Amino acid sequence: MTGPPPARPGTSGDDGDDADVIAQSLDEPELFAGLYDRHAPDIHRYAARRLGEGAADDITAETFLIAFRTRARYDTAHRLARPWLYGIAANLIGKHRRTEVRALKALARTGHDPVAASWSDRSDDRIAVQAPLAGALAALSPGDRHVLLLVAWADLGYQEVAEALRIPLGTVRSRLNRARRKVREALSTDPAFASALDASPATAGQELSPSWTK
Repeated sequence: MTGPPPARPGTSGDDGDDADVIAQSLDEPELFAGLYDRHAPDIHRYAARRLGEGAADDITAETFLIAFRTRARYDTAHRLARPWLYGIAANLIGKHRRTEVRALKALARTGHDPVAASWSDRSDDRIAVQAPLAGALAALSPGDRHVLLLVAWADLGYQEVAEALRIPLGTVRSRLNRARRKVREALSTDPAFASALDASPATAGQELSPSWTK
């Protein structure tokens, strides 16, 4: 399979929230397909930005396989499964951190890399900005990079990131602030990026809003 997984018409689980679908799937496993249809395209898109299209296929498939196998332990107090699924995906992506860092460093050095090209717009003239950005992302610790990109690319709020990575909310804030500071320093010569990075954190998920996060 190449590209984001398509939704399958006629699949059960479109009604109700994620927790209900997961609970019901314990007796009717086929209902879990509704969770896949609802969230797989977003998980695939996020994984593709981190590791490229080829790896995204495997990450997405394994994320939902793990989710299915562990669904009996899901806390149904969390009605939306996005943080849980992104947390599984983040753990899987973390196993490929050398590939990700190598791709980012290649983009920073040459302005081209087949993995980084999955999130870089090769048709515009922003390579001069993408290169220092890629270098800044490569220099982040794995934990800081996870937090930053879950906010910027997965559009998770602070509490959702805390749930996804199973870390305290305060740790999310400190990692995000540190990551934003380092990226801001790398992009400080570009006023458009600097202003976006200085945006108020009042709206979670909007701290990083230049074109590379779209």
